[in-house]
Amino acid sequence: MAKKAATKKEFSVEDKLKALHQLQVIDSEIDEIRTVRGELPLEVQDLEDVVQGLETRMNKINEDIAEREEFIAGRKIAIDESNMLIKKYTKQLDSIKNNREYESLNKEIEFQNLEVELAEKKIRDAQAKIEFHNESKITTQETINERKEILEEKRKELDTIVASTEKEEKRLLKRSGEAEKIVDERLLAAYKRIRGAARNGLAVVSVERDACGGCFSKIPPQRQLDIKAHKKVIVCEHCGRILVDANMFAEEEN
Repeated sequence: MAKKAATKKEFSVEDKLKALHQLQVIDSEIDEIRTVRGELPLEVQDLEDVVQGLETRMNKINEDIAEREEFIAGRKIAIDESNMLIKKYTKQLDSIKNNREYESLNKEIEFQNLEVELAEKKIRDAQAKIEFHNESKITTQETINERKEILEEKRKELDTIVASTEKEEKRLLKRSGEAEKIVDERLLAAYKRIRGAARNGLAVVSVERDACGGCFSKIPPQRQLDIKAHKKVIVCEHCGRILVDANMFAEEEN
């Protein structure tokens, strides 16, 4: 006869409560480690975003300068062409014998002079913009250098903290995973939901002085007896935290 397949070990409610308490203790220690890092990871990310934004701005400035320099070069060619036409038309004036052709050439010369003036104005405007951009480049680069220096310091600070806590965090995460195996999925999901909603990250609390250790609301005597019996999972009627018997863990430690 085929051997019966091994079934997953069933844990008692007391086992699950102990595992939940252990999970809370471990997760709180992990929280403390991450609190030591504080806002550093976010500060590093923010600085990286700022530097990236400044470098993007610098690239756009350089692109705009290159476009305006190309535009200036084109206007200078146009000016040369207009000056050549002016010389050509001026020379032709000497050989003109009627007023109609003379006036026509003069209008062409006047038009080309206007084209030269307009091109020179556009060149001056473009040069002024380039000058403005060059000044902006200096201040932008200074800001980039300052932010990069601060970023480097923050990265070193974060790396130092991570290096000193990483090993302990990995050990605690492993223990947390082991404790989670004892708790069924629905109860574990409830624990994580409560913990995520709690400001201090406490989802499992013990009864202290006849009150919930989370919100300090009074616990009725009968409910306290049920908690001490370790036969079912009981939550605080006021804050929704999972309530456990502190004496159960004191006995476990002894």
